[in-house]
Amino acid sequence: MNKIKVNLDRKISASYEICIGHNISDRIEMIIAKNNCASRYVVVTDSNVSALHGERFSTTLKSMGLTVDMIEIPEGEASKNINTVLDIAKKLIKMGIDRKSALIALGGGVVGDVVGFVASTYMRGIPYYQIPTTLLAQVDSSIGGKTAIDLPEGKNLLGTFYQPKEVFIDLSFLDTLPSREFKNGMAEIIKYGIIDDTELFSLLESKAKAIMDRDMSILSLIIGKSCRIKKDIIEIDEKETGLRRILNFGHTIGHAIEAQSDYSVSHGDGVSIGMIAGARISEKLKHLSGQDREKIENLITAYGLPCRIPRSIGTDEIVSRLRVDKKKEGDTVKFVLLKKLGMPFVNGGVSEEIIKETIRELKG
Repeated sequence: MNKIKVNLDRKISASYEICIGHNISDRIEMIIAKNNCASRYVVVTDSNVSALHGERFSTTLKSMGLTVDMIEIPEGEASKNINTVLDIAKKLIKMGIDRKSALIALGGGVVGDVVGFVASTYMRGIPYYQIPTTLLAQVDSSIGGKTAIDLPEGKNLLGTFYQPKEVFIDLSFLDTLPSREFKNGMAEIIKYGIIDDTELFSLLESKAKAIMDRDMSILSLIIGKSCRIKKDIIEIDEKETGLRRILNFGHTIGHAIEAQSDYSVSHGDGVSIGMIAGARISEKLKHLSGQDREKIENLITAYGLPCRIPRSIGTDEIVSRLRVDKKKEGDTVKFVLLKKLGMPFVNGGVSEEIIKETIRELKG
């Protein structure tokens, strides 16, 4: 099992490990039992993951002498709202869960975000573990302590920064992951290659077939690289006041497309389109070469990810969503743009004219 330590502000209590391996479920359960950080545990999962892994996971923890309950929420982005949070909180109260208890997020990004949000607010904060079961959650949302829920006005508008006790990445969960969800995760891995690691970018270019065939040796390598990139950035900027903003490459327009589609466009698809938009805006503003922009578009399409905005989503509606983006400052929406591969920067704002021109291109 490969371990990556996330060290935050020299605070031992806030630091934690990311543990990566294949078929490590038994060791995950042993570590949780050995840590003994709580008197009771509640596994929170969704309806899909519960059927595949929930009962077995809870039963094994119980066999180690732990007191364990389970809460199931409906799968999908539609569950990432305040009503789900209140429902979980009420169930925790009914179970008698107190501040000496801990939550375990067993699922994808929605489960991780919701459980993290609940853990950060329930009785002013209780510990939680992240056990991500999707590629997207393994390389992105489970790491770094960002928690969030959606509002009708936009994605991730209510949230906290609250670090987990530990993150456990078991690659065997990817064996049962649907193809669409696998591609979602690849969008975030591609993002890391674009903004930070040109060697990772080249590896993604040369090993596309092996990766899409889920060769575990290659997957272990690129997942480990992705986790290290994110942890290095988080160690420098935990609360997203500076450097961590580069992780939002592709997310500004991507989130707007997701929300305007009522989440029929997945996160990975939205980010893929958003990255292409970011690369095109960078080229229009004379920052990025046409050659690098083409390489980015070719890599995204090589993994079966979309490069076009659905025609049903209006240009003005996307721009309207940008105006309530949580990363805006006053009336200015700041974009993560590129000078070249591996060299992102946060620009001071992009004119609405260029944004609309780019959106119209991507609907063509």
